[in-house]
Amino acid sequence: VDGLEQLLQSLVAALGHSNINIVTCAAGILSNLTCNNQRNKLTVYQFGGVEALVRAIMNAEDNEEITKPAVCALRHITSGHAEVENSQNSFCRTGGIQVIAKLLQPSSHWPLIKAVIGLIKNIAQCKATHGLLREHNAIHNLAGLLMRAFQDLQNHSNTSVKPEEVRMEEVIECVTGTLHILAKESLSRSIMRSQQGFMSVLIQLLFNNFENIRRLAADTLNELAADKEGADMIEAEGGTASLNELLHCGNEALATCAAAILSRVSEHKLQKCLSMELTSSLFSEDQNLWPSGDLGIAPDLQDMIGVNEYDIYGQGLSTVYSGVGSPKHSASGTLLNIKTIA
Repeated sequence: VDGLEQLLQSLVAALGHSNINIVTCAAGILSNLTCNNQRNKLTVYQFGGVEALVRAIMNAEDNEEITKPAVCALRHITSGHAEVENSQNSFCRTGGIQVIAKLLQPSSHWPLIKAVIGLIKNIAQCKATHGLLREHNAIHNLAGLLMRAFQDLQNHSNTSVKPEEVRMEEVIECVTGTLHILAKESLSRSIMRSQQGFMSVLIQLLFNNFENIRRLAADTLNELAADKEGADMIEAEGGTASLNELLHCGNEALATCAAAILSRVSEHKLQKCLSMELTSSLFSEDQNLWPSGDLGIAPDLQDMIGVNEYDIYGQGLSTVYSGVGSPKHSASGTLLNIKTIA
C-alpha cells in the first residue's frame, strides 16, 4: 500500500501519548506495517521511529501489551532496508541495548523474549555493539535462555502443549544463531563458557530434529573451540564422540563443521603436549647444566679463579691477584703496588 507516510508519521508521534491504550494501538499497527515492507521500515526510521519506540518501551516498563509490539517493530526496522546500519546506530545511541537487555528476564513471557532475541540478533551484526551487550549482561542472559528453552523443549517433547504458544525450536534456533554471531569475540566466548551446562546443551543440540539448529549449534561450538578452554570443555563434556559420529551423518556441511571442531580440539591438545615436553626437556637440561663440584668451565680457568680464593666480600683486590701469582703473570706485582698505594 502506497501513500502511508502521513499515517506512519502520526503513529510514531502517538507513541509518546500519555494514554496507554493509544500507545498500545500505535505500537501494534507499526509492528504490522513494518513487517516485510522495506519502504515502511525506511519511512518509520526517517520519522524518528527508532527513538520513539525505545522511549515507549522505557515508559511501558513491564506492560507487555506495549513492549512486545514495540520490540517487534524495532526488530523489523533494524533489518532489511537501505538505512539498516543507521537505524542500528540510532537504537544504540538511544540506550536501546540497556532497555531491551532488561527484558531478558525469567519474568518475561516467551513471545516477548523471542522478539527481543530477534532484535539482538540484528543489532549483533554490528561488532561495535558487542561490548554494550556484554556490559548489560545480554550475552549471559542469552546463554541462560538457551538452556531454559532446551529444558522446556525436553519437558514438552511428549505432549501437544507449547509454552505460551511459542515453539521452543524457534526460540532455540534464534538464540543459537545470535550466540554464534557473538561467539566470534574472545570476551563473549568467555561469558558463554562460564554458564554451567551451556556447552553440554550445545553438544546435545547437534542431534536435534531440525537441521538449522544442528548446523547453528555446530557453528557455535566451532567458534568456542578457538580457545583452549573451550576446546577442553568440549572434550570434557564428551563432545568429541558426538562430533566423530557427525563425520558420517550424511550432511556434508555438518560433517565439515564437525571435522573443523575436532581439528581445533586436536590442535590444542598437541600444543599442550608439546609445551609439557618442552618444559620437561628444559628442566632436565637445567639440572645438568652445572655438575656437582664443577663450575662448568675449563680446568685452567677454574685454577685462576678458585672458589676458595675468590671472595668478593673478603680482602679485596690483593687476594684476587695473589691467586694469579704465577711467573706467567709478570704484571701481578705492579697491580699489588697499586693496591698498596691505594
